[in-house]
Parts: sequence; structure tokens; C-alpha cells
Amino acid sequence: MSLTPLQQLDAANHLHPFTNHDDMHRLGTHIITEASGVWVRDAEGRRLLDGLAGLWAVNIGYGRREVVNAVAEQMTRLSYYPSFFNSTTEPAIRLAAKLAELAPARLNHTMFCNSGSEANETALKLIRAYWKLKGQPARTKIITREFAYHGVTIATTSMTGLPSCTAPFDLPLPGFIHAPGPNAWAANREADPEAYGQWCVEETERIIQRESPDTIAAIFAEPVQGAGGVIPPPPGYLRALRQLARKYNILFAADEVITGFGRLGAWFASNLWDLDPDLMCLAKGLTSGYIPLGATMVSDEIAATLKHGGYLAHGFTYSGHPVSCAAALANIAVLESEHLIERVRDDVGPYFQRKFADLATHPAVGQVRGEGLIGAIELLPPGGKSALTPTSMLGVKASNLIREKGVIVRGIRDLIAAAPPLTITHEELDILFAAIRAGLDGMWK
Repeated sequence: MSLTPLQQLDAANHLHPFTNHDDMHRLGTHIITEASGVWVRDAEGRRLLDGLAGLWAVNIGYGRREVVNAVAEQMTRLSYYPSFFNSTTEPAIRLAAKLAELAPARLNHTMFCNSGSEANETALKLIRAYWKLKGQPARTKIITREFAYHGVTIATTSMTGLPSCTAPFDLPLPGFIHAPGPNAWAANREADPEAYGQWCVEETERIIQRESPDTIAAIFAEPVQGAGGVIPPPPGYLRALRQLARKYNILFAADEVITGFGRLGAWFASNLWDLDPDLMCLAKGLTSGYIPLGATMVSDEIAATLKHGGYLAHGFTYSGHPVSCAAALANIAVLESEHLIERVRDDVGPYFQRKFADLATHPAVGQVRGEGLIGAIELLPPGGKSALTPTSMLGVKASNLIREKGVIVRGIRDLIAAAPPLTITHEELDILFAAIRAGLDGMWK
């Protein structure tokens, strides 16, 4: 097929993230031109239901004038000023105060950045500074989990437990340790995920003991592992992991870049499951993706140590950018005024999970799993689970078939994942799952 002029420009000049460029440019880049609600429109004029909220981000849906107007007003009044030089701006102050109001009780202090990767990177540096100030500079090792996704800087890629992210760059760096993640399906333990989760915690403790507890700085955990395949925690797992961190005086950091701001029917999974983290990392739903913004929240004790530890030499040019913070405040106001958190908890979240469960008996489905308004389907070839290979990549095939039916989901390895905007209706969910079922049918033709 011949490429349009815009696709030709893209092929000539634009390096895309997480992309096989040869495959993409053979068919031409899929260019999205506009969006409203849960729908996007592409350059060919096709209207597509966005079942992934952009990239797990657009919680309040597209085209919200509340955010657009807040951004325009802030840009007109003050387009930018840094939070360096003993200075800051009103939106940054008010957003930090609002986050303290919403977050778990001990998290009352925020350092802003530009993305989830930077939020985790910031957490890593604050953790190192904290332990040095506490007289324990040997605590530098970080424990994360297999199937974890924590970002794409050199350090946060080292935290990420996905070989597709680490292997091309010869990572992880020394000092980053991956414990088993509670993916019972991948471990062929799907018949008893709770027991497998307990084994994961026990194995994590064995790793801590082997490495020496006084060298471990922190455990990072996504409450629901997102890009690793939408892996909800089995019963008792997260609480046991949190208790393990307490037992060895290890900091516990909750990576809520995906799970924050209503995705699970609560402001944060840390509230939902009483995780009481020492640090919490945020992005995506913080502004619903309208403007880049990340945040690292820390406990009162960590903040006090850092505040009285002298010059804190960390930050970014755009830390606490007033326009981004104004967007976040407007986004949070929409979540509150339209009761979208409660709506996910009581209405669309349960409906979404029931629709997923209805697909469990499809011959192309090995497992369905999810929580709130996020879910995944493990896919099977006609030969069953034993016929899967490292190169099967059924998720990509299925997501392409589903997109042909007018719905966007994400293909990951041999699974598909969905996490639509929190504003989605039952009727739109019916459209989403009709397309998924049609795509699954196409897998077995």
C-alpha cells in the first residue's frame, strides 16, 4: 500500500516508543486525529472505541472542557515558572495539598516530575538520600518483581521485570533484584493462585535473607501489575509482602501510576488494600494524560529526614509545572464532582468484570482476570496452553483483529488487556466486548 504524505514524514523522521518500526512503516503509522469521550478518530475517518484509555491514562475521557479551560487560563496567567530557587507557583502548592488529602494518611509530601518513569526514578534517589542520612548507606539494593513495569530510565528499566524491556539494553544494573511476581498463570499454578502468592512472598523473604536485609533499601510493587499483563494480587499476597518489608525495616513503595485515580474503584489501591506505603508514585490518571505530570509522595518521616538533611539536589526543569498542576486539579475536580470513583466501584467496574467473566468459556480463552476497570484475557491456540511458544504472540494478533472491529485494546505476549476511561457507559462496554468476542472468534477461524 502507498503511504500518505503524513505517514511518509513519520517514517522519515519519527522514532516511536515501544515499536517495531519495520512492521509499522510497512503498513503505515496509525494516526489519531481527534477524540471525544471514549472514542477516537483516525486520519482515515474511522471512529474507534478506545478500550485502553490512551495508555491506561485518560480516566475522565477525552475532550473535557474543564481541563482545557483550566490549562488555557493558567497559560494566560502564568505559563511557566520553576520550583527551584526557593520559589514555586500556586497550582503546585494546591495540588500537593490536594494529594495529601486523598492519599494514605502518612503520605503528606510530594515531589513533582513529568512521568511515571521519573516518579519512580525520583523515589529511588530520595530513598538513597534517606538511608544515607539515617546512617545506613549500605541500603542501596532494590527489590521488584518479575512481570513488573516501573519505567524506562536506566534505573527504572532495571526495576522492570520484563526481558523485552531489559535485554536490548543489557540491563538490569547491579543492585536491582527481581523476586517472583504472583502470575499464577505463567507459573502453571492457576489452580491455586493464593498458595502461589504465598510461595512468592516466602521466596522474596529468602532473597532478602540471601542478600542481607541491611543492604535492601526498598521493595517496589504495583498493586496490580499493569504492562506485565494485568496481574491482580491473589488474596493475602500484598498484605504479606507489606508485612515482610516491615519485618526487615525495608521501605515499601507503591507504584500507582496505573492504579491511581479511580481505576480500581478507589482513589488509590493503597487505600483500597490498606498498604500504608512509605512512598507512592503517580502519573497517568493524575491529569488523565492531558498534560505530562508525575508525582512521588513520601511519608512524613522520610520528608522530615530529607528536609533537615541539607541541600536536596534533585528535581527537573518542569517539576511542579503550573500548567500541568492546573490540569491535575481540574481533572481531580471532575473525578470528584461526577463521582467517577464510586461509579467504577459500584457500577461500571462490576459490569466490566462480568463481561470479562462471560468470555471465560470461549475456546480461545485460557484465563480472564481483572479488578475494577482493568482486565486481561490469556489467549490459547487450538492446541491449548501446551501449544503456546515464546513466539506465539497471540495478543498482537487478537488486538489487530479487535481493532478491525472498531475497538482498541492492548496486545501483550499471548494476552489482551483493556482499561477504558472511567466515563464509559454500559452500552459502550457492550460494544467493546462484542468486538473482543468477534476478535476471539477470528482467532480460531
